[in-house]
Amino acid sequence: MSPSTKRLGILTGGGDCPGLNAVIRAVAKTAILQYGIEVIGIEDGFQGLIEHRVRPLGVKDVSGILTRGGTVLGTNNKANPARYCTGRLPNGDPIWEDVTDKCLATLTEERIDALIVIGGDGTMACAAPIAAAGFNVIGVPKTIDNDLVGTEITFGFLTAVATATEALDRLHSTADSHHRAMVCEVMGRNAGWIALTAGVASGSDVILIPEIPFDLRKVAEDIERRMRGPGFAIIVVAEGARPLHGQQVVGRFDPTSPDPIRFGGIGNLVATEIQDLTGVETRTTVLGHTQRGGTPISPDRILATNFGFHAMSVLASGKRNRLVVRENNIFTDIDLFATVGKQRLVPIDHPLIAAARAIGTSFGDGAGSIVAKPMPTALV
Repeated sequence: MSPSTKRLGILTGGGDCPGLNAVIRAVAKTAILQYGIEVIGIEDGFQGLIEHRVRPLGVKDVSGILTRGGTVLGTNNKANPARYCTGRLPNGDPIWEDVTDKCLATLTEERIDALIVIGGDGTMACAAPIAAAGFNVIGVPKTIDNDLVGTEITFGFLTAVATATEALDRLHSTADSHHRAMVCEVMGRNAGWIALTAGVASGSDVILIPEIPFDLRKVAEDIERRMRGPGFAIIVVAEGARPLHGQQVVGRFDPTSPDPIRFGGIGNLVATEIQDLTGVETRTTVLGHTQRGGTPISPDRILATNFGFHAMSVLASGKRNRLVVRENNIFTDIDLFATVGKQRLVPIDHPLIAAARAIGTSFGDGAGSIVAKPMPTALV
């Protein structure tokens, strides 16, 4: 560890995610027990930096939190220091200000020498101005969406997939009993990783993802064929999926948020169209935040622990402004700034898509099986 690193700050940004506490635990215990440095927890993400809300973390504070969902530090997905809402104009429009200086002031006043930031692409974008101002930031990749560029997997994703898969499994029995088509909407923003992986794991008949625009008439044809066979159908749709020549469905718009668009409602749209086109009774289930909540499954606990440990190893090596990642099942690090403004989407020639097509799964585009790239280790 660099001799100048005596106090370490840690924060969790963006949405909550299974495994956050496992990272906090790994970072804090490694920092204290292996390197003998103080750890300062920053409350509610960047909001805590802006408002100067911090607290010391000792070994006792992070003991017993490995299995807990959420984050003991709290989080916030609205507080972007570079574009922070400080009020409203008379017409109701938000007033945006750059309050990065307040974050830097908190770090300086607390004598924090380096910052561990746990989050997804939005969190890393928020951290970039702090790093650009000369402060050392080490990022840890967190998102159930699995869409962070540079890493083959993010912690929280596997737990979200397990939750979605269990829900889809349960929908099979009620769909079979009532001879219905059941539509399940899952999270993912612009990426279809959760829908694709949970859809294949559950044996869903139709998987609709943002990367492959779907034709509702082709989906209806696939449902009709399914109804002539087993007599029921399961459709999993990512919240950011969209019809061919159509738009993504926005469930909510929050002008005070740095990420104002919230997807939601595509499941209901697909269900309504299927029933209208086929006459098949169709119901919708929206999993929503159940995918984020609850205790992390064991692979996510291990992955998060590894990420936390490697974040401290990167910091100890003297590197600056890096993001810890896993590539080809090996933990390494990349330039933090390389992730800003990018998302890791599902390639249309992904091997899991090819495998699904080969066994008759529909993606609503009328295409058959395609030649795939070699299978990545993260999804084996």
